[in-house]
Amino acid sequence: MRIQRARMDERILVCVYYGPNGQRLIHRGAKIASMLDCPFYILTIDPLPVDELDAERFDYINKWKKLAEENGVEEFIIKDNEKRPVSKVIAEVAREKQITQIVLGQTVQSRWEQITKGSLINSLLREIPFIDLHVISLARTIRSQKDTYENGVRAYLIKKGEGYDLSFVHTQEVVYEGIFFKEVGTDFNNGIFKFMKDNKTMQVYVYEDYVKELKHVNITN
Repeated sequence: MRIQRARMDERILVCVYYGPNGQRLIHRGAKIASMLDCPFYILTIDPLPVDELDAERFDYINKWKKLAEENGVEEFIIKDNEKRPVSKVIAEVAREKQITQIVLGQTVQSRWEQITKGSLINSLLREIPFIDLHVISLARTIRSQKDTYENGVRAYLIKKGEGYDLSFVHTQEVVYEGIFFKEVGTDFNNGIFKFMKDNKTMQVYVYEDYVKELKHVNITN
């Protein structure tokens, strides 16, 4: 249920990407939206389709969705399979939602990085010059870590004893169907199994082809 806002002439958009800074940006956007009592949106962009995202990225998205619900976000927007420049996508969403203020983070860049890669901020200022930008400086030391899981593959859980066997073959004994994300650098099937249970997304740990219990685990800090 959407919250009735006092002001509709202001609209906040928070842009998040994978890493520990997303929560910080969402809280900043929520604080501004609360002060102005105006609608608040969250946007994330990925060049891959949603069904090809790894377990770590799914975990971030689930955390952001939870924060969105807790903070009364108007809409959580995922732009997947995007090949366009990030600034183009942000600008498009900003125009569509009539955004007046954008909150985003930018890792401190060296002069050489700015010349070779360009600046997202400068691109946005050219695309949407009449929107206020709140740039939250992010230190290099808190950039997102490299992925620790391989791309997901279709897998199944079959009841065995008090736990479940991991299988890659569908049979009549299958209890749950989902995606298995194997840990990088292991010869065994250790990793995360992601599936739906009671209309909720679950992630459980797999150790040597076996799930001891259906206990949701977070794989990001």
